[in-house]
Amino acid sequence: MKVATHQGFDIIHLSTPGEMAEARAEFIGAYQTIFAQAPYYERYSPAEADGRFRKLTSTPDNITLIARQDGYLAGFAIAVPLRTQKVLATMLTGLVPVPHTYYLAELGVLEQHRRHGLGRILVRERLRMMDQELYSHVVLRVSATRNASYQMYRDMGFDDMGVYQEVRTPRIDGQVKSDRRLFLSRMLSQI
Repeated sequence: MKVATHQGFDIIHLSTPGEMAEARAEFIGAYQTIFAQAPYYERYSPAEADGRFRKLTSTPDNITLIARQDGYLAGFAIAVPLRTQKVLATMLTGLVPVPHTYYLAELGVLEQHRRHGLGRILVRERLRMMDQELYSHVVLRVSATRNASYQMYRDMGFDDMGVYQEVRTPRIDGQVKSDRRLFLSRMLSQI
């Protein structure tokens, strides 16, 4: 179901198994492309990207959005309740009310569609769709390097939680390396 249009981008909420299945192949290709670029340089096989998509989109209360321009995928965004992400929930216990917190699990915009505000739109639309009677907070994880993504979230009212996580993944150069991710949070009532 289309939820918004902005500067030629149609924002579509995927909520049925058929809609998810229809978008899956495009998501896989976009996921591999986006995360192979700076700052992560991560290598994902099609099966790994598909596994990530299936896991997140089968999570109860997920909010999955895709952005299309001229019928082609331009970006994606997925949010899930934090309590469904056991490792992250354990790390953030005592810092946010885990049962009442959403996790912005994925955000990706293909390079040719960046710097048009699409990332902000995808964040805003996910925040807008969260039930504020059940959820009061939202968290996300971003590269600890201060880049455009970090600045976008800061400009949108997200605060540095002072919590970091080392993430070890295969990189496009064939090596397995660690990089540091930083958690940001905000209250939903700030929308």
